[in-house]
Amino acid sequence: MLEQKLAASRVLPVVTARDVDSTVALARALEKGGMTAIEITLRTPAALDAIVAVREELPGLLVAAGTVNTPEEVARVVDAGVELALSPGATPALLQAAADAPLDFVPGVASSSDIMQAQAHGFELLKLFPAVTLGGKGMLKALGGPFPDVKFCPTGGLNPDNFRDFLALPNVVCCGGSWMVASSLVDNGRWDEIETLAREAMSEQ
Repeated sequence: MLEQKLAASRVLPVVTARDVDSTVALARALEKGGMTAIEITLRTPAALDAIVAVREELPGLLVAAGTVNTPEEVARVVDAGVELALSPGATPALLQAAADAPLDFVPGVASSSDIMQAQAHGFELLKLFPAVTLGGKGMLKALGGPFPDVKFCPTGGLNPDNFRDFLALPNVVCCGGSWMVASSLVDNGRWDEIETLAREAMSEQ
């Protein structure tokens, strides 16, 4: 079940793939640190090739495609064998394409109206983005009243100092973050530091 898989992942590292080799090395460091999932965003030309390579090299890792913003991109990630995709927002066309596609999808929302539109297409697990800018924990608590069955993966502005507070909320399944995959770490091949940050993120303390 998707909710159980994401709950086990705790933190979904949001990765921008510079090239295939460095993304595979990054994913390996994250897995060594105990992480069970990774989100590779479709923000660079290397993204799809990196997704395919990470899935092949690390079959135990749940590899999600992020920043899937159009029906065409849904089709592309399905062709690449992706089983989970996320978006920062949603349109009716994107929601319909994702609902019809053979993959799990977590659409992005930023308001009650967005949530209702996602629910109308059958989605109950949503990505709140940008979470901290939108009100963070306060907004998630407020949304729990009118939407008791909706679960969230808040992303945007989360960091080592606040992500555990988000995870403690009853309507939060997991959260997204990029502090353990910062460009300064990846560009310099600081895999041991990435592994350490991943391990810390997976720790309950």
